[in-house]
Amino acid sequence: MARRYDPDRRQRIIDAAIAVVAERGIAALSHRAVAAAADVPLGSTTYHFATLDDLLVAALRQVNRGWLTGFERWVDGIDTAAPLADEVIRLVEETLAGDRSRVVLEYELYLAALRHEAVRPIAAACLDEMVRLLGRRTGDLPTARAVVAFADGLLIQHLLTGRPFDRATVRAGLDGVPA
Repeated sequence: MARRYDPDRRQRIIDAAIAVVAERGIAALSHRAVAAAADVPLGSTTYHFATLDDLLVAALRQVNRGWLTGFERWVDGIDTAAPLADEVIRLVEETLAGDRSRVVLEYELYLAALRHEAVRPIAAACLDEMVRLLGRRTGDLPTARAVVAFADGLLIQHLLTGRPFDRATVRAGLDGVPA
């Protein structure tokens, strides 16, 4: 039997890996689960991605591209006349608005780097790119790094607690921080 030409198979496998994590969490990610979700033979997943870490790297790279596109759009839309804290509050508020499942997926893949060393450079590169993008606006990379860390912290805390985002509370807290 001749091999079937399937130029999109690798991409379907990556998309299926992302779907598996989105639906069932990182613990459910396996070559078998991804093969079933992509409707490909099990051997195809291991042909394109020898290890699950290889698959995680590809999935995180793809998810990061989407995240960074949105982040760059936010950076480009920053009102330079407004306090940066207000713009960060806007970013977090907009990110958490509505269905949070996409953000949960992004953070689940991002935080997989804690246990998967091969994924760490991809997560770190995303953070560095966020700092670089924001640094274009702030002109100060240490401030940009602190702002990225602050936004990450707010997002993770709200995702973990399920609490609604209250911009007034965050703003009041920031106003209470000594300069």
